Amino acid sequence: MATIIGIKPKHEFRGVTRWGRIFSNLGMILPVAIFAILILTAIFADVLAPYPYDETSLPERRMPPAWVEGGTPNHFLGTDTLGRDILSRAIYGARVSLSVSLLAIAITSSVGTVLGIISGYVGGRTDAFIMRFTDIAMSFPPLLLAILIAVSMGPGFFTVIFALSILGWAGYSRIIRGETLRLRNSDFVAQAQVIGTPSWRIMIRHIFPNILNVLLIGMTLAVGTMILTEAAMSYLGIGIPPPMPSWGSMVADGRNDLDRAWWISTFPGILIGLVVLSGNFLGDWIRDKTDPRLRQL
Repeated sequence: MATIIGIKPKHEFRGVTRWGRIFSNLGMILPVAIFAILILTAIFADVLAPYPYDETSLPERRMPPAWVEGGTPNHFLGTDTLGRDILSRAIYGARVSLSVSLLAIAITSSVGTVLGIISGYVGGRTDAFIMRFTDIAMSFPPLLLAILIAVSMGPGFFTVIFALSILGWAGYSRIIRGETLRLRNSDFVAQAQVIGTPSWRIMIRHIFPNILNVLLIGMTLAVGTMILTEAAMSYLGIGIPPPMPSWGSMVADGRNDLDRAWWISTFPGILIGLVVLSGNFLGDWIRDKTDPRLRQL
């Protein structure tokens, strides 16, 4: 009777709903899956990489990928100008590039969140001082300053992290301050003030949990920025020193051989683009799901 009057059976509605939810959450599922694969690859690089990242073989240099004429399954993505395996270096490069970006994001988001909450909640001269300091930090071109720091200190893993962190906190500070100003006048904060709750406790237990969604959006969107900045520094030769691979240095290794060995730069470039897009898609998904103005009913 249900079919005769045009009403779908319950199991059909459930199937449609299930697939609809999956498709609506692709903006979260795919980026999370990509990040999970890359993180696991970086952790188990020693196991997954078929060759050491610095093992050279001059007779096998510029060998094309396995599916291209002249390639071999022993070097699935080909080799570079020194005969090093591209797949192995890309796997180890994931460890370096992701470690640099995640550590830099952890530092910048922590500093920016603390300064933003203090500035927005305390107000007055404290707010004015922190915001003027933030304005000064945001007035400098971040990539240019990172290059100057790396040149003065010399290339290295911690030099790159320091160079990426020196100004990266400023954007977090301004955004978190705005959210704190909005929350400072809310009812639950006023009630906590009335009963004599210390300011530090209000900032930690009442302000911070309510800005986590904004903080997560900023952190996911910053992954792409940090990866690109680190890649640019390594491309210019002032990032991660050789022979340790990073995706940016791998792109630089093949810039003079694009006409005859395109795979040297192409595959690390694809990985950089994949991570940047994943971070942007994941940040957009979090924003859509946590912002009441954008949430779909």
